[in-house]
Amino acid sequence: MTTNKELLAKRVAETPRGLGTQTTVFADRALNAEIWDVEGKRYIDLAAGIAVTNTGHNHPKVLAAVRSQLERFSHTCFQVTPYDVYVELAARLNRAAPGPTPKKTIFLTTGVEAVENAVKIARRYTGRSAVIAFSGAFHGRTMMGMALTGKVVPYKVGFGPFPAEIFHIPFPVEYHGVSMEDSLAALDKLFKSDVEASRIAAMIVEPVQGEGGFYPVPPGFLKSLRRICDEHGIVMVADEIQTGFGRTGKLFAVEHAGIEPDLMTVAKSLAGGFPLSGVIGKAEIMDSVEPGGLGGTYAGSPFACAAGLAVLDIIEEEKLCEKADAIGAQIKHWAENVQADTSCIGHIRITGAMCAIEIVDDNDAERPNADLTKAIAAEAAKRGVILLTCGVRGNVIRFLPPLTIGEALMDEALQILGGVIRDLAGKIRKAS
Repeated sequence: MTTNKELLAKRVAETPRGLGTQTTVFADRALNAEIWDVEGKRYIDLAAGIAVTNTGHNHPKVLAAVRSQLERFSHTCFQVTPYDVYVELAARLNRAAPGPTPKKTIFLTTGVEAVENAVKIARRYTGRSAVIAFSGAFHGRTMMGMALTGKVVPYKVGFGPFPAEIFHIPFPVEYHGVSMEDSLAALDKLFKSDVEASRIAAMIVEPVQGEGGFYPVPPGFLKSLRRICDEHGIVMVADEIQTGFGRTGKLFAVEHAGIEPDLMTVAKSLAGGFPLSGVIGKAEIMDSVEPGGLGGTYAGSPFACAAGLAVLDIIEEEKLCEKADAIGAQIKHWAENVQADTSCIGHIRITGAMCAIEIVDDNDAERPNADLTKAIAAEAAKRGVILLTCGVRGNVIRFLPPLTIGEALMDEALQILGGVIRDLAGKIRKAS
């Protein structure tokens, strides 16, 4: 039997250290919200491949759709010989996207490809070049993706220079003393001191920041951005790559704000584990690019498109948006109990099943504890729970369970994690 230790040694020898991994165990098989490693140990998955398997690992309807497509063909390249599942999935997303304006959709492969193409489309439509993003944002690891990302370590350090005319303003986080008014004032100052509004092609924003720390936008902020974009002819891009497809209790997170973005980038859970991303946008904007200006050899894989159609069926039939809210309520109840027992959970953030706890010392928001955060994640993995960390300060535990996880399994994972936090927090109190 191959062991985790043997595979880890081979991984270190054969793959670059820049390819970081959250755990040191190697997956052998997975089903719904559970993963078994190569040594047969079972783990409860609260990461979902970074919000990719909202419908769970190996959902039978996803597998059936892919098997059916496999018997037809694997690849033709949509730009050469188009196929039905691409068009059918685009049509369903166009109807599902928020707002009354007619939509069109292009499919790609990775999230950052969607971001890159959204910028291309916005620049072509407006004839402008500058783009505004936010501090703490994560938009990918390509050069444009890194330029837009508002977190230096580890994503940007040593990789510059980046594309020009990318501007960042503070993301509103009340917990850290940055109000919605502060962010809007910074935007106004940017227009006056660095770049005129008439040169901005696009403004890209995550309705809930992902890698930045799972901070949801305050009520009314997206409406304010929508008004400003309309006033200045700026294309508003909602990055729904991590927030989409039921994760926040809505199919798309911008629905909570009741606004219609001009473009949306989607990926991750769009295809239930198969590589697929897309840009969904207002038809007039999407059609501003000439034929040949968009596409890619593997963009819109027929397997992934078939899987995406199944995912939309599952979300509707199994009421996964409602289940996301129920998961969030379960996590919130648990987190408040642990918070009452310890002094290390400074803040609890719940947006559907996109949840986080911020780890600090002595309930002090200004004393983030990244070391304890890493220790919690590492010990949780040893005890059979896989979860992720995030945040500009490295002190956030994030919860991204499959939306198909059962209440009992979720409770089992939370009980394990609660024991980990109480144990480690107790050791810190004894040491001090």
